Amino acid sequence: MASRVFATTLLPPTKLSINKPSCSGFGSGSGSALSLSFKVSAKSNGNSVSPRRNIKCKALGESSQQPSFDQTVYNGAYGPWTVDPSDVREVILYRSGLVTAAASFIAAASVAFVPTDSLFGEIIKQNIDLFYTLGAAGLGLSLILIHIYVTEIKRTLQALWVLGVMGSLATYTALARPAGENLVQYVIDHPTAVWFVGSLFAALTGLVFKEGLCYGKLEAGILTFIIPSVLLGHLSGLMDDGVKLSLLGSWMVLFVIFAGRKFTQPIKDDIGDKSVFMFNALSEDEKKALIEKLEQQN
Repeated sequence: MASRVFATTLLPPTKLSINKPSCSGFGSGSGSALSLSFKVSAKSNGNSVSPRRNIKCKALGESSQQPSFDQTVYNGAYGPWTVDPSDVREVILYRSGLVTAAASFIAAASVAFVPTDSLFGEIIKQNIDLFYTLGAAGLGLSLILIHIYVTEIKRTLQALWVLGVMGSLATYTALARPAGENLVQYVIDHPTAVWFVGSLFAALTGLVFKEGLCYGKLEAGILTFIIPSVLLGHLSGLMDDGVKLSLLGSWMVLFVIFAGRKFTQPIKDDIGDKSVFMFNALSEDEKKALIEKLEQQN
């Protein structure tokens, strides 16, 4: 995502208290418009005056007008923030990406549970690589829009996704297609191919782990163990087909529950603490200055 240029004004002393961000450094959404408002007191010619001012830190070029649909002000670690229309759009896209990934995975994985000579099974097998592609694209969209306070973790998940996509493309082009097989079937028939596509599922595992950690979702926590277990069991050959099918079925059910329940959460949950993302966008000197002002107030 393109980097943002932020403008900020720091005036003493601030009427703010520092709150610890929730979720141990995680959040979700992309939060394009960030604002931080607080009151300041100023001194002029030795006389104390107390003008009420609004100091805003926001992406340059974005409107400062508050959205009419939601006037709720949330207290963040570095100041109050509100939900704006761009936040809502990005959260919906984030969740839609997860639904796309889940639906595509269910469609592709269902071929293991339907008769091979059925019409439905034939349709799925003929289009299974398409479902794989759609699922990867949906996951990629969600990883672009995800909010994680620690940028290095977010970039790692995105890098894993890129490696998985490249590995999948290389496996299909160099191995599966010459053998007359689709990508998914080739990975099933040749377990070592998991090395080439596995990082895509590692990125998915990281995403569901974040969701489970942040929101205490049981299905996300179980998926964190099921996804790598299925892949490693297939890669190593130590897991028999019956166990793999049982875990795969559990993966399908839990993935549907996981994606569906995202739409039961308030929009603000997937935004995270916007004041933290605004703070992270500041220069080191600006961060130190802001922290000093907040500490002086406390």
